[in-house]
This record gives sequence, structure tokens and C-alpha cells, in this order.
Amino acid sequence: MFYYLARLSDDFFAFNIFRYITFRSAMAAITTFLLCVVLGPFFIRKLKERKIREIAKRQDCPDLDRFQHSKEGTPTMGGIFIVGAVALAVLLWADLSNPFIVLTLVTFLWLAVLGGIDDYIKLTRKGHRGLRAGTKLFWQVALGSLVGLFIYFFPETSTKLDIPFLKEVVVDLGALYVLFVVVVIVGASNAVNLTDGLDGLAIGCVLIVAMTLSVLSYVSGHFQFSQYLFIPYVAHAGELTVFCSALVGASLGFLWFNCYPATIFMGDVGSLALGGSLGVVAVLIKKELLLVFLGGVFVLEALSVILQVFSFKTTGKRIFKMSPLHHHLQMSGWNESKIIIRFWITAIILALLTLTTLKIR
Repeated sequence: MFYYLARLSDDFFAFNIFRYITFRSAMAAITTFLLCVVLGPFFIRKLKERKIREIAKRQDCPDLDRFQHSKEGTPTMGGIFIVGAVALAVLLWADLSNPFIVLTLVTFLWLAVLGGIDDYIKLTRKGHRGLRAGTKLFWQVALGSLVGLFIYFFPETSTKLDIPFLKEVVVDLGALYVLFVVVVIVGASNAVNLTDGLDGLAIGCVLIVAMTLSVLSYVSGHFQFSQYLFIPYVAHAGELTVFCSALVGASLGFLWFNCYPATIFMGDVGSLALGGSLGVVAVLIKKELLLVFLGGVFVLEALSVILQVFSFKTTGKRIFKMSPLHHHLQMSGWNESKIIIRFWITAIILALLTLTTLKIR
């Protein structure tokens, strides 16, 4: 909304500031942070009143109960005010005629609704673990297919993969790129969901990844910077800086309440939406392969689950004491806060190394 005030800059010069992505990105981050921090207590109180609380005790994982018992009854579905804050900030500060902004916002809201339904089933149907895996996967694949088809047919996008560390080396997947996009979005949304098991773990890592993607979005959408850095110039990508900055502010605001010991959890309504939006931004700015490196913490968490399931089904033995990886470390005697901080440190190091790829080519 405020972006369109720039059109009045000929009459009111002060409105010219709304043209600048950097200004609007900063304001989007501040907006989401303040919305989360100011309205957070209200949402937490309402969730408590409606008894929307975490069910930490699990009959299928009794060994986990000794670590999770203190979390029982903590309000959940806090992702609702993350989603609301980000959506409002994007509507206020982004250029809503930008197709990348529209697509990213649709992805964000689509997965938020899917995650919200999943949370609702868990909370209202005793013994249920949410939506059936097949149902959840179907709607994630449907979304990924729509995004992939948009990129395939939209004239200003590309089906080429930019290879990190290698200058002017690309692989054109053609129609297979649609399938690739599905894998990225489904993988990213589920990986963040799996990581969301300890206080502040997932949202802290999302914060770091979103901050890095905001930098990558800005340079990818800036013709001079992209030419200087030998990275693909992507028209419309710069505006995604506003969206990523909104994620950064919302992550900081939510972390205010979700840090150890957490007074609220985000639930699937938050984790699926955040993960999927990171995936779609990476796809749109042509940093799909870099996301695997940048989101290394999420990848390790998801990989630990995949390996655990595969090993148990094929050999009857478990590789880890429990999966995802953070629970294995808990079972190995690591304190929860130590796991969280060390995962954050790992995410920061991976983010810094990701940014070096802008010059190491």
C-alpha cells in the first residue's frame, strides 16, 4: 500500500522514499516485529482461554516424555500471529503488482491453512497426529506444481539451475523443473516442520536463513550487483527482499516468546508456512541448490528422519537413539538450550559461507 505513495513523489518529494526497497524492507521487518511483540501476549492469553495447548505426551514415543513433560499445556498454534503479521506487513510495504510477491504470499498462506487444519485435528481429535501424511503431501505437491508451472510458463523466469561456486555453469531442466520445484517446496516445508521440536530452534534458524535470502534477493534483483557478482539477474526478485525482511522481523518477534523456556509454540500453521516460503523464494531467485547448503540444519534434521525410517524398515535397526537429530542429542545427554544454541551457531556459519559464494565463483 505505502509503495504506491511513491507515485505522488512529483508533488510531495518526501514520498519518494517509498520507492526504495531497502527502506520498505526495514519497515516491513520493524512492522512484523512490533506486531508480534505487542500483540503476542494477547494471542497467548486467548489461546490459553480456548485451551489450544500443546499435547506433548506421546504414546508412540514414551522415552521422549521425560524431556517433554514441562512443555505439556503450553499454548500452540502461535504461527497464526506470525502469518498474520507477515501478511499485513507485505500488504503494507510490498509492491503488490509484483508477480513474485503474489506467488510467495499465496504459497505462505496456502501452507498456513494446511498447517492450521493439521493442528486443529491434533487438538480436537484425541489420539490423532493430524492430517494423514498422504493428504498433507497431496496439497503440498499441488502447491509445488502450481509454482513450478508458473515458473515454466512465465516469460521472465527460467528453468535453468545456477551451480554454486561455478561461474556461467548452468543446467537447463526444461519441463523437469516443475518436478524439481515440487521437491524443493515440499522438502523445505517439511524440513522446518521436523526441526520445530525444541524451544526457539526452528524459528531461530528460519530467522538466519530469511536474513540471508533477503540479501540474495536484493543482489539478484539489482542489475549492476548481479552483473558484478556474476550471478543470474532475476527481474522482480528485488521485491522479495521485503517479504524476507518481514519474515526476519516476525521471527524475532516470535522468538521473544518462543525462546527457552517457551511460552508459546508455532505449530504446523507456522512451520509449514515458513519452510515453504523459504523454498519458493530460493526457487524464484535461482538459489535452489544454495538452499540445501544455507538450510543445512533443516536438511540434517530431515535427513536424520529419512535415514532412521529407511534403516529400521530394511534392517530392523535404528541409526539414531531417536529422530529428528535434536532428539537424538537429547537422548545422548545434551541440554536443550545447548542443542538450540549450537544449531543456531551452525546456521550462522552456513549463512556466512553461503554469502561467500557470491564471490567464490
